[in-house]
Amino acid sequence: MSLRKRGSVWWIDIATPSGERIRRSTETGNKAQAQELHDKLKSEVWRLHKLGDRPRRIWQDAAVRWLREQAHKASIEDDRAKLRWLDRYLADRELESINRALIDTITEAKLAEGCSNGTVNRVLALIRAILRKCVREWEWLDRAPAVRLLKEPTRRVRFLTRQQARVLLRELPQHLREMATFTLATGLRAANVTGLTWEQVDLSRKLAWIHPDQAKARKAIAVPLNDTAMEVVRAQRGKHPTHVFTYQGQPIKQVSTRAWYLALRRAGIEDFRWHDLRHTWASWHVQSGTPLFALQELGGWETEKMVRRYAHLAADHLAIHAANTEIHGTNTAQPPDFRGTPKLQVVGK
Repeated sequence: MSLRKRGSVWWIDIATPSGERIRRSTETGNKAQAQELHDKLKSEVWRLHKLGDRPRRIWQDAAVRWLREQAHKASIEDDRAKLRWLDRYLADRELESINRALIDTITEAKLAEGCSNGTVNRVLALIRAILRKCVREWEWLDRAPAVRLLKEPTRRVRFLTRQQARVLLRELPQHLREMATFTLATGLRAANVTGLTWEQVDLSRKLAWIHPDQAKARKAIAVPLNDTAMEVVRAQRGKHPTHVFTYQGQPIKQVSTRAWYLALRRAGIEDFRWHDLRHTWASWHVQSGTPLFALQELGGWETEKMVRRYAHLAADHLAIHAANTEIHGTNTAQPPDFRGTPKLQVVGK
């Protein structure tokens, strides 16, 4: 049957002559209205097949297809949350009717919620990506409106000194202290720490690993465990049969809790997120001489660009070049001796 009821709402489920499956909510519990929408859609499909007419798709069609095709993404739940927020503006909109004015309205609405330009840009980038799919791959649109992102300030890399880290760890409750210490030792993302299971740890080899479906870049990550990480993991043995880190006998789901923010306040640390522990780990590595290519592999970054943000923290290899402009002598009252600087010769008059 091509018209089914799910809960209180009727859904359309039809197959096109080309074999494509179209599933769509009618957004109504009235069967007569649902049947009318069903017949209209089926007629459009027929006209496309027989006459070459393009059916008029709505945003919801594109959103559903996007989620289906991008199901492999580590951030698919983030996309789903953004699409739910966009429903109020785009759900039943025909794709042809989505224009720059509507996108500007969405931008202003998101800014009015107090969101940063970066947060707004993540939503705009999703809209742009879906509309481009509609044009370039799905052939649902001839052209897509331009989606311009907002200006974002260039942020510095936020990291702690080792002394600040020690102060923060002292202020954290034990379960958060253990996970924060492990993060500073391994650089793992929060989800990989809270989701770490005993079957992902080999204490004899001093190694842990993140499976491809758990990694943001969808590539497996080998995690060497240094002495600090080993000490933390050994202390967790016997607490839970499957998960390494727990709280009151249960796996931990959230790290950015009230206890985390209170500890930051007591430690006198401002503008610092849990994810900045990973930035701290990377910064310490670079400052200690770890090559960027090794850091990229340790951190599981997909591209070198993601690691270059830490490059400025290791300038030792530039010291020899900085010496090329040295001014010898310390008596600033006398003209400096620019040794090694070639003299200018005037040839002729």
